[in-house]
Amino acid sequence: MTAPGPLLQARDIVCEYVLRDYGGGRGGVVHAVSGVSFDVQPGETLGIVGETGSGKSTLARALLQAPRPKSGSVIFGGTDLVRLRGRQLKQARRQLQMVFQDPFGSLDPKWRVADLVEEPLVAYAAGDRAARRRRVGELLELVGLDPASHARRRPRELSGGQCQRVAIARAVALSPALLICDEAVSSLDVLIQAQVLNLFERLRGELGLSYLFIAHDLALVKQVSDRVAVMYLGKLCETGPAEAIYASPLHPYTRALLDSIPSPDPAAPRPPVATEIHGEPPSPVSPPSGCRFRTRCPRAAERCAAEEPPMRTLADGHSVACHFPLSRPAARSAAPEREELTR
Repeated sequence: MTAPGPLLQARDIVCEYVLRDYGGGRGGVVHAVSGVSFDVQPGETLGIVGETGSGKSTLARALLQAPRPKSGSVIFGGTDLVRLRGRQLKQARRQLQMVFQDPFGSLDPKWRVADLVEEPLVAYAAGDRAARRRRVGELLELVGLDPASHARRRPRELSGGQCQRVAIARAVALSPALLICDEAVSSLDVLIQAQVLNLFERLRGELGLSYLFIAHDLALVKQVSDRVAVMYLGKLCETGPAEAIYASPLHPYTRALLDSIPSPDPAAPRPPVATEIHGEPPSPVSPPSGCRFRTRCPRAAERCAAEEPPMRTLADGHSVACHFPLSRPAARSAAPEREELTR
C-alpha cells in the first residue's frame, strides 16, 4: 500500500444485468455502468455525483466485486481484484470497506452495538475476544460514542446519526486504506450530516484514509472532495479538481446540476439558469446512441448522435466527454436536430 501511484485504479468497468421478459415486453439488458475509468490517490477524497439511476451505487459494488463487473479491471494496491477468488479476495477486501446509505438497513436489528462493530474482527480472526472487545471500545470512542452507554444498545435504540457512527466504526475496524461511502449521509438531517462529514474528515487525518464519496447532492460533495467525477446514465461525463468543476464546468450536464443547487438564502434572487435541460433520463435498457446525454442537451447536434464523445483533457486535470464543451462556443443552433434526436 506504500507503493507510489494511485491507490485504486478502475479501468473500463462494465456492469450489465439481464431483465427477464415475462410477457410484458420489458426484457432486455440494463447497461448500468459502461466503460468507466478513474483513479483514487492515497489520502484523496474522490466525489462521484449524478442523478438517481446514473450507476453510482452499482459502480461502488463492482469495485468490491459484489457482484463482479462484466468486464474491466479494479487494481487496488497493485492487485487486480477482478482476478482474485476466495481467500485472496477476502484478504484484499480487508483494505476496502463500505458505508451504506441506510444505517438502519445495514445493521442487524437483533445485534447489540458491540457485536456489530466486532463482526469484521471476528470474520478476520483479529486477536482474541478480550483484544477484540478492547478494540470495539476504542472504535466507539473514535466515532464519538461512549462505549459504556452505547455498547449494549441495539440499533432501534439509537438515532440515525448514532447508527451511522456505528456503521463507520465497523467499517474502519480493520484499518482499511479506502472507504467507499455510498450516499452515507443522505438519509440524515442537515445538522447530523455536518457532524458525520466532520467525522469523516477527522478520520481521514487520523487514520490516513482515502474516500470514494458517492452522492447526488453537489453542494455536499463540494465540502469533502478533492476531485469530482460526474456520472450520467452509466458513463462519466466530466472529472476534475473540485474547485475547477464548481467554478467552470465543461459539460452541460454538470452545469445543469450546479444550477439546481438551491441558495441557502430564501430572499436572495435566483441567478439565471445557464443550461436548462428537459425530460427524464433515457432507459438504461436502451441508451441513446453516441452521447447518452444528447436527448436532453440544448447543445446537441448530429455528431452527438453518430459519435460517442471520448474523455479528453482540456485543462490541468480537468477532463470532459463532450463534443461541444461549455468552454467553447456551441455549434449552430441544434433545436431542429434535437427534436428529431429525441423521437
